[in-house]
Amino acid sequence: MNTTLEPQKKSNFIREIIDEDLKIGKREGRVHTRFPPEPNGYLHIGHAKSICLNFGLAADYNGKFNLRFDDTNPEKEEQEYVDSIVEDVHWLGGNFEDRLFYASDYFEQMYDYAVDLIKKGKAYVCELNGDEIRATRGTLTQPGTNSPYRNRSIEENLDLFEKMRQGEFPNGAKTLRAKIDMAAPNINLRDPIMYRIVHAGHHRQGDTWCLYPTYDWAHGIEDSLEGITHSICTLEFENHRPLYDWFLDELGIYHPQQIEFARLNLSYTVMSKRKLLELVKNNYVDGWDDPRMPTISGMRRRGYTPQSVRNFADMIGVARRDALTDLALLEFAVREDLNKKAQRVMGVLKPLKVVLTNFPEDLTEELEGVNNPEDASMGTRMIPFTRELYIEQSDFMEVPVPKYHRLAPGTEVRLRYAYIIKCEEVVKNEAGEITKLRCTYDPETRSGTGTSQKKVKGTIHWVSAKHAVPVEIRLYDRLFTVEDPGSEKEKDYKEYINPNSLEILSSVVEPFVKNAKPGATFQFERNGYFCVDTKYTTADKLVFNRTVTLKDTWAKMK
Repeated sequence: MNTTLEPQKKSNFIREIIDEDLKIGKREGRVHTRFPPEPNGYLHIGHAKSICLNFGLAADYNGKFNLRFDDTNPEKEEQEYVDSIVEDVHWLGGNFEDRLFYASDYFEQMYDYAVDLIKKGKAYVCELNGDEIRATRGTLTQPGTNSPYRNRSIEENLDLFEKMRQGEFPNGAKTLRAKIDMAAPNINLRDPIMYRIVHAGHHRQGDTWCLYPTYDWAHGIEDSLEGITHSICTLEFENHRPLYDWFLDELGIYHPQQIEFARLNLSYTVMSKRKLLELVKNNYVDGWDDPRMPTISGMRRRGYTPQSVRNFADMIGVARRDALTDLALLEFAVREDLNKKAQRVMGVLKPLKVVLTNFPEDLTEELEGVNNPEDASMGTRMIPFTRELYIEQSDFMEVPVPKYHRLAPGTEVRLRYAYIIKCEEVVKNEAGEITKLRCTYDPETRSGTGTSQKKVKGTIHWVSAKHAVPVEIRLYDRLFTVEDPGSEKEKDYKEYINPNSLEILSSVVEPFVKNAKPGATFQFERNGYFCVDTKYTTADKLVFNRTVTLKDTWAKMK
């Protein structure tokens, strides 16, 4: 198979299970995995972990990998979500080749299997509503009670089930339930629902069906029909595994093995698609691809690379217990990857003008800058240097604090790739705000070629005012102010939304980036990694999202 996504080589309990299966020749020595998302929202970083795991295992064992949509809930599913999921899986490197499937592909077969169970006396049509079913299901310590419709005849059940398919009953009037054991210790085995009536158009089937299978009924059948060998799920499905097995055993069809692993929980965010949808619908964020969201599309827009996400998935590994993973680890993976790849440039986020009073007004010098010290093959670029420059406001302090090694009245600092300058005068407006600095430069101190032996402790970045490219900079912070907003029971998770999670600046960058394409990633020296925004950048306006800082500044603040 085409292994476009690197497999995970680290040993884990799932690999040990597969190794043992292969050793004894189980399932003809095949490895065939799948990723089965519901098309009711955009994928997030937790799904990315599952994609990397499932495809990585298939690739490592020279097996196959399917992308299959669990499109069994027409009221919440949209083609937009289908398209976004396909794009995300491709972006991550998950190569499903021609194996793109839908649960709805198997609706007819599922229906026939349900008829088979009815004929065996293993399923019945029930008229209890949802509340009544829950009330009769029992508790962890008390058995449930049988439905009054449990002992209908096979003929009556077949007739009612066919009428359910033909649309003769309204939503919620009837369900098809498996007849298992209302006293089973596992509540999932207490006559679970297999089908419910939903009069709603389906994104692929239109109005063909008004009878839709539940996930528990559909999942194992889909795996069986596709020849999946290892059905890898997150831990919330562990208690559903006996039901997965019961359905397949009763049908007497090919039986894959379900294996559960711990889902990814990430700090300072929420991972529930219901909550993410609420953030989008109520405009707390700028859509599913908002760079503050944990969605794959949001991370892509923010400038994360596929490799960095895959590296992160490899770092956290595969466990049997849920845990909260620090967002800083994901940012570390992004930073490590971009450090090797990103073009270096200089950008000034909050500009302060500097006038070099002894530099010729009409002169432009070309200074050489290194494009990436981690990769000499990326070469160098020429940077224009003129009389008027911009530096960061934070790189000047009128009354410097101890150990402050940047610019201050009467002090010197080196400009990156350029000269040492000295602040001679501070210019303020009527409100007392600093508007510009008058400085002098030492022509004998040009970086790399100067004859002066003068040394200074500080080096700062800058941009030529004459050649500066105006840009909009979007600085992103944690979306929530607490580490685990979804677990805070006392308050609504939305009360923890960080009001300062987005700051928009009018900034300047060196002319090298003038023609940068949407999606291009740079390191702005001393300021972090930035990506040209794919949503708001136009032919007349460059918008940059800060992907990640150069260091984990958040950890220092905690």
